[in-house]
Amino acid sequence: MPKQSFNFSLFLFTHYAQAGTFITYASLFFAARGMTVPQIGVLMSLVQVMRIFGPNLWGWVADHTQRRVVVLRATVLGAAIAFSGLFFGASFAHFVAVMVLFNLFTSAVTPLSEALMLSHMRGDLTHYGRIRLWGSIGFIAAVMAASFGLQWLGVEAFPWIVLGMMLSAFAASMRLAEAPRQAEGGPAPPLMGVLAKPEVIAFFGSSALMVAAHTSLYVFYSLYLEQAGYSKPVIGAMWSLGVLAEVVFFYFQASFLKRYAARQLLMLAFALAAIRFIAIGAGGAYLAVLVVAQLLHAVTFAVHHAAVLAGMQRWFSGALQARGQALYISTAYGIGATAGGLFMSLCWDRLGPSSIYYVAAGLSVLGGGAALASYRWQDPTRPC
Repeated sequence: MPKQSFNFSLFLFTHYAQAGTFITYASLFFAARGMTVPQIGVLMSLVQVMRIFGPNLWGWVADHTQRRVVVLRATVLGAAIAFSGLFFGASFAHFVAVMVLFNLFTSAVTPLSEALMLSHMRGDLTHYGRIRLWGSIGFIAAVMAASFGLQWLGVEAFPWIVLGMMLSAFAASMRLAEAPRQAEGGPAPPLMGVLAKPEVIAFFGSSALMVAAHTSLYVFYSLYLEQAGYSKPVIGAMWSLGVLAEVVFFYFQASFLKRYAARQLLMLAFALAAIRFIAIGAGGAYLAVLVVAQLLHAVTFAVHHAAVLAGMQRWFSGALQARGQALYISTAYGIGATAGGLFMSLCWDRLGPSSIYYVAAGLSVLGGGAALASYRWQDPTRPC
């Protein structure tokens, strides 16, 4: 794995650079093209809708062919080709078609790259954080650079900026190596048998609720800040601040996982998520409040993500690695985020922008309850 660490770091840097730029500024681009807030909510929800179907398709292909790197490269290139459709047409229907095809491909990248890393690491998360943090650094660097670029060139430069980053990600994917095949101690357990366990259902449900809550950020945060009067560089800085906080956690992740049980970290993430979203909804006019809320991203995203990966290792490994990651993405970022994004777009339109963050706080509380149920149903003799 050591010789692949740099290659994975480089790929994650380039991938999350384009992903961060897209998620931060796509809503502003669509608004400039004449889309309404409900239409933008639908368009951005397609990022999540395609995560319901795409990861399972690509995960099945990768696990059955055992050629995860080839599948990863094909999906990165396919996404770049599909994204070029933003250069043509300006109707809502056209944008829907582009987003469906684009996100069908991009939905594969995170679960496949995570599965590849975990296979190289053989399930040991000791070095995961210090590789994953380069994705966060790429996010910060790209979002800040793009903020000044869009301020200077205008939002019409958005497609050119993102396409360049996507081609860089494809070039970086060419350096990745296939994970060595692991000798299995027996046939893999039936996937449906694992999914039928109540603790797995509750665990995935808690993740879906947490991601649904974070849709208030992924889909609407830039619009929320813009309507509050903040400039694009400030919007970029706020996104970067949150990701910088997660970088710090990822750097020290190994020591946290050794000192605290995944259960403790997960419950802390849900509790602070509720506080964070209430603060954003109530304190949108106060930059200091927003700054503190963004620093909590280290816990509500990074700590939660690390605890989820640690928890999933007891159910999904070996031959189920890619499909396990795909199911997590489909459930949490597909179903959870789709439902959250569509519901919050209605709340924004009818109750006002601040309302979506109070909804997010409620979803965080429900997610914490589902996580508690999952741990109570798990084998009490095994560490949590």
